[in-house]
Amino acid sequence: MQNLFDLIIIGGGPAGSAAAVYAARKQLKTLLIVKEWGGQSIVSDDVQNWIGTPHISGAKLAESLKNHVTEYKGDILTISEGQGVTDISGEEGNFTVTLENNTTHNGKTILITTGSSRRKLDVKGAVEFENKGITYCASCDGPLFSGMDVVVVGGGNAGFESAAQLLAYCKTVTLLSRSEPRADAITIEKLKTKQNFNLVVGAIPKEIKGSVFVESITYTKDGQDVTLPVSAVFVEIGQIPATEFAKNIVKLNETKNIIIDPRTQETSVKGIWAAGDCTDVLYHQNNIAAGDAVRALEDIYLHIHA
Repeated sequence: MQNLFDLIIIGGGPAGSAAAVYAARKQLKTLLIVKEWGGQSIVSDDVQNWIGTPHISGAKLAESLKNHVTEYKGDILTISEGQGVTDISGEEGNFTVTLENNTTHNGKTILITTGSSRRKLDVKGAVEFENKGITYCASCDGPLFSGMDVVVVGGGNAGFESAAQLLAYCKTVTLLSRSEPRADAITIEKLKTKQNFNLVVGAIPKEIKGSVFVESITYTKDGQDVTLPVSAVFVEIGQIPATEFAKNIVKLNETKNIIIDPRTQETSVKGIWAAGDCTDVLYHQNNIAAGDAVRALEDIYLHIHA
């Protein structure tokens, strides 16, 4: 009979790594499945909000996560690298996880920490200037543009929250929204009172230009092109959760995030938990993902030993 793990963790970002360390320390026989270490932050040049480390590149963060987890590799923790998951089947006490190479593994419990990817800005120049002024994380990269003029693209809550953060240190913040903003009315009105904030409704991004780094963004409004000199473009047009492999076993919301019990991180299926950006929690950050994974692990440990 195939080896039955106490726990199978899927994902190698902050959430998956935190869970793996806690699982190993609690002596749960665990399989960690990692397609890529580090999560979304791997593309960041300078992450400044990873608690305990004032400055670290995304690549270094991924390396440190891997090194920490690998400390526990052995009889109690097995690490599978390079293959993603395509399916989860089974029921509480005996789930089967299938990888891209059709390898299967069985576990009593599952923790999904596969995160999400940012929806990319699809305009001319967006690819060329990614990480050269185009960024997808105001919390991570905002301080790099202190005293500069910046743009936020996106009219939802995430866009306005990013703008609010950026107003603390940027010279001006212009938010471009394709339609009437979808953010909370109180948030919109509060930002409108800020002298260094400008909201442009009906703005459709068209092109980003620069030399080495971003120098301007051109958008279309009312049929006219407008070019705005800026040093950075913060993109907040949504996320794409990595949950396709789980859609046939756990409940997802309308944006394909896994629905969880926020007290325990458990999903709609007994024996399966989820943590981090792949879930329907309100806020998505590395530190939050790691904490949510630890909460899930505590509940998983009690479940297994109940």
